[in-house]
Amino acid sequence: MKKFLKYFAALVIVLFVGYHSVYFKKLNEVQANTPSGKINTTAYTRTFWDKKLLPSLNKAMPLEQLISLLHTDPENTFKKYSNALGIGELKYFMVKAEGSVKQVGDNDLTVTLATDNKTVKIETEYVYGNAVRDASGLINRNEFDNTSDFNEISAGINKIIREEVLPDFKRTVKTGDHITFTGAIEMNKKFLNLSDIEITPVQLKILK
Repeated sequence: MKKFLKYFAALVIVLFVGYHSVYFKKLNEVQANTPSGKINTTAYTRTFWDKKLLPSLNKAMPLEQLISLLHTDPENTFKKYSNALGIGELKYFMVKAEGSVKQVGDNDLTVTLATDNKTVKIETEYVYGNAVRDASGLINRNEFDNTSDFNEISAGINKIIREEVLPDFKRTVKTGDHITFTGAIEMNKKFLNLSDIEITPVQLKILK
């Protein structure tokens, strides 16, 4: 009997220690707390593009409407419709419009807007900067522990535009085509220039 109690007590101790030594965590908690604290920016960018950015484009502001408001009431227009992730005069808008291709250049398209004959340019070659990331208003700067990761998101977005959005469009677009587009623009609140608007495209489509 003593021998049995001895083995039983030993078994209880082993089970007790084992129970308190093993625990389970969700996989996403483990991935989010790597020793370096570095997130997978490639995966983050792809998820952001597919799950957040593209579904939000239907809320983009008509470009002609934005131009009109900036002419008449710039202060409130910036306050109500622009996005920015830092302080300063540079603000960003997500816009949409349609128009006719006036000129196909090496680095951009010149497009005449359908409603007011104003011309704007769409970047088709040198897609860099933070316009799309910031104009979306969908990224919280506090999600990132360092500036490097945060800037990599912009680089990843721009890479998707250069490699997935632009190639097929550039191969087929020609002068006179009627197109629709959605994209981001950067505006300087202090030095507002509505005669030279450049769009970083997120969606481009040639209308039949």
